[in-house]
Amino acid sequence: MCGIVGVIGRGPVNQLLYDSLLLLQHRGQDAAGIATSNGNHFNMYKAHGLVKDVFRTRNMRSLPGTSGIGQVRYPTAGSSESVEEAQPFYVNAPFGITFAHNGNLTNWQELRESLFKNDQRHINTNSDSEVLLNVLAHELQRAAHGVSLDETAIFKAVKALHQRVKGAYAVVAQISGYGMLAFRDPHGIRPLCLGRYDSPQGTEWMVASESVALEGSGFVFERDILPGEAVFISLDGKVSSEMCATGAVHAPCIFEYVYFARPDSVLDGVSVYGSRLKMGEYLADKLARSLRLGDIDVVMPIPDSSRPAAMQLADRLNLNYREGLIKNRYVGRTFIMPGQAVRKKSVRQKLNAIGMEFKGKNVLLVDDSIVRGTTSREIVDMARAAGANKVFMASAAPPVRYQNVYGIDMPTQKELIANGRNEDEIARIIGADALIYQDIDAMTRSVSDLNPALKKFDTSCFTGEYVTGDITPEYLQKLGQNRQSAQDGANGLLFNMGYAAEDNA
Repeated sequence: MCGIVGVIGRGPVNQLLYDSLLLLQHRGQDAAGIATSNGNHFNMYKAHGLVKDVFRTRNMRSLPGTSGIGQVRYPTAGSSESVEEAQPFYVNAPFGITFAHNGNLTNWQELRESLFKNDQRHINTNSDSEVLLNVLAHELQRAAHGVSLDETAIFKAVKALHQRVKGAYAVVAQISGYGMLAFRDPHGIRPLCLGRYDSPQGTEWMVASESVALEGSGFVFERDILPGEAVFISLDGKVSSEMCATGAVHAPCIFEYVYFARPDSVLDGVSVYGSRLKMGEYLADKLARSLRLGDIDVVMPIPDSSRPAAMQLADRLNLNYREGLIKNRYVGRTFIMPGQAVRKKSVRQKLNAIGMEFKGKNVLLVDDSIVRGTTSREIVDMARAAGANKVFMASAAPPVRYQNVYGIDMPTQKELIANGRNEDEIARIIGADALIYQDIDAMTRSVSDLNPALKKFDTSCFTGEYVTGDITPEYLQKLGQNRQSAQDGANGLLFNMGYAAEDNA
């Protein structure tokens, strides 16, 4: 999962790109990068870390130019931690291109082999994004016959790319001397939107993963880029677009609304905050059918993304709402935990219970989703230690039973607590007196109620049905093996350092 942004401006854009990446920081905390264009010259800087830590004054001064792109990166399982895999990427032939990608290709390994054998293009990293960049560069070369580009050739190249590439991809790219290209996969799995700012010097344009990056930077939201659509913005600000995919079927990732996107964003015509309120309403209705409401003294969210659902649930059922868990926003990421004791300490450092809100009460804890269940178990234990009489748990999302292959770093099936278990079994494992999950239909209605034009979603991690139609059990098995190999490598490193590492749950 990543956040991307691109700007065609009328003055220096480095500060604007930096500010936009800060607004997208929630989409990736492992690496950040910016590439600007100054005439026909690209300037780029990228490194591991948060945006505020990656870019210093000297780095910003090295990024002149009136157009540019940026990315914040959260790598998927098994990917390298090398800074070479941070984005943007760059190729110099046949046209200089800088490139940033959000999503995950499902056929990138086959594409990599094809690029080497048939297209004579060499890939330097294990990143599917670099593969996608080289597919684009190759198709641009074919469409332009290696000479020059125009809008027709650019859109022709994107059409050819759609024919070769499978998976999720939202892309922004600079083409040296021409302008900026943005496009989305035919299912629109990952979000991408367009905004404008009318400055005294002329109209400026921004493309970003979420509308919050536009609005927080002073741009006015124009529209979402459609699934399968390509938008090209020339250096003088002329905007053109074309539908480049045949048979595009919009199926955005439902997990964007459940967890990933900021609540103040609007994705594909749907307020993320509004959809989470709706999830709370539907969850309340199920809760009323499943539990005796008189047994619940208080409703509490597990901060932060579950707060809207918890508030709406409490209001709909006329139950008391309290903030009983306080999140420490300044604890560093824990990465791979060298043992269960350290993992427990990590949860306790990030969350602390207010004892007076728990003591002697029957508490309903509301979370956005439950994946491995380890954190849920620790929070239930924390609630009991704070004096709770009974602890019920409710999830605004259905049971997560399958892997995500479209850019979310989700565990393999055997690591998922809901794999092969029913709600009662999961409740026993996490130590809750009862556990209520949202229904899949209710979750999707929470979004489609706000935009009836959205009729299909990628719900693969809940249903095992993958919208791209190319995912087989063998593919998932190989993905799990790759993930396990990556974990074993990391655990082996910790063991050599003196730790007996367990699974990072």
